[in-house]
Amino acid sequence: MRLLFDHNLSPTLVGRLADWFPDSNHVFHLRLHEADDLVIWEHAKANGFAIVTKDSDFTDRSLLLGHPPKVIRLHLGNCTTDAVEALLRNHYAIIAAFEQESERSCLHLPPAPWHH
Repeated sequence: MRLLFDHNLSPTLVGRLADWFPDSNHVFHLRLHEADDLVIWEHAKANGFAIVTKDSDFTDRSLLLGHPPKVIRLHLGNCTTDAVEALLRNHYAIIAAFEQESERSCLHLPPAPWHH
């Protein structure tokens, strides 16, 4: 799965996770860090990215419009980039399965306890 990291996440995640999520990118590298969410959404949709974000805006949009693109919503407070990287690595199997799902447009990480 190709990930597009939102502005609220570190651009260094692209390189740090390249072994498991090759061809991923960050809105900063694409000069979309100041773009409207709809522009980011359309870029992700046109280029086969899943949006990774801490914001609810893309989650709301995915509920309204469905997918593509898919959205991975990270439910982490203020934390280190190491913590974000660890979360994505530790949930790789869940992310890979989510990519193949035809119905669900948003994945919440870490999963809520009632999703087990």
